[in-house]
Amino acid sequence: MAALSAWFWNERFWLPHNVTWADLEDPAPGVEYPKVGHLFTAFPLALGIFAFRIFFERFIASTCARSLHLQPDVVRKAQPNAVLEKVFTSITKCPDTRHLDGLSKQLDWEVRKVQRWFRHRRNQDKPSTHTKFCESMWRFTFYLGIFIYGIRFLWQSPWFWDTRHCWYGYPYQVMTPGLYHYYVTELAFYWSLMFSQFTDIKRKDFLIMFIHHLATVSLISFSYVNNMARVGSLVLCVHDASDSLLEAAKLAKYAKYQRLCDFLFIMFTIVFFITRLVIYPIWVINSTFFESWAIIGPFPSWWVFNILLLVLQVLHIIWSYLIAGIAVKAMQRGKVVNDVRSDIESSSEEEADTPADGLKNALSTKGENGTNGHCAAAAAKGQAQNHSSW
Repeated sequence: MAALSAWFWNERFWLPHNVTWADLEDPAPGVEYPKVGHLFTAFPLALGIFAFRIFFERFIASTCARSLHLQPDVVRKAQPNAVLEKVFTSITKCPDTRHLDGLSKQLDWEVRKVQRWFRHRRNQDKPSTHTKFCESMWRFTFYLGIFIYGIRFLWQSPWFWDTRHCWYGYPYQVMTPGLYHYYVTELAFYWSLMFSQFTDIKRKDFLIMFIHHLATVSLISFSYVNNMARVGSLVLCVHDASDSLLEAAKLAKYAKYQRLCDFLFIMFTIVFFITRLVIYPIWVINSTFFESWAIIGPFPSWWVFNILLLVLQVLHIIWSYLIAGIAVKAMQRGKVVNDVRSDIESSSEEEADTPADGLKNALSTKGENGTNGHCAAAAAKGQAQNHSSW
């Protein structure tokens, strides 16, 4: 274990030339540098966020949903049947005619009764609009709150106005309380999304989103350990900018305020394109690659960090393409249609019955969630996002 630890924490990988871990261990009085141990604070905080989410959805979001006449659905449960349950688990949809006939003979049921069982079984796991509204309201509240906090903190930070300050004096940069709280809260939130996946309704993209949350946690932790938290805070802020608009559009959709949903979807699309295709490459990647090269020079973890950020930019382009396609189709129909991700988000969704159903769910979860997670972007993110996103 000692040999493995020494290999993993090799100074030549993590730190610039002529810098050692010992140089960062004993800073001047009142000065604090990032340490791996700081990240363990995220675990109890994640549990606290998870517990608060349960309270928020049950008492605050649920009350708001009821005030908008979104009542919890009373779902009729399917009759317990081991044979049909095994088939359902393997295909999660109604079998074809040949299999229906076989099951009908095996169980001595009418074909219509077998079909009805599969319909009830799918609906049994299908999240109600009330449930989806509560989940989106929680994510909207968090994303909006953390974005406001991030902007207020960064507004007073010199690297927000001149990104070269992300690299001046690196890696001997003080970890301020504001930056620490921003980073650990974001990290704890994504840990909480990993926890909640095991208690939420099982979705088809469970594994994809789990990998997404794990990649996000890894990137945040990676940038903290090698003290690239300043530029990391810029990345977090850029990615948080559009998330609350996405969740707000979904809330409007669930509440059946179509015009508000359309407006928020347009705003989300504009902000997403500006932040991910303009600000991110020009403001962030330009700093992490060119400015840092000129000020501190490259080293192994620097290359890893920049490669991951470039991969993320490729994903931004893919997501933007998918969002643009959904936006065009929505404009052709005169409104934002149902979510694109519902068909892959729930393990019990009905199959598309009409051509319009093929575009179901342009307003779905980020990440969750996460991830971020989440409207048209969720559809894109839910499939491509598992990856290295913040």
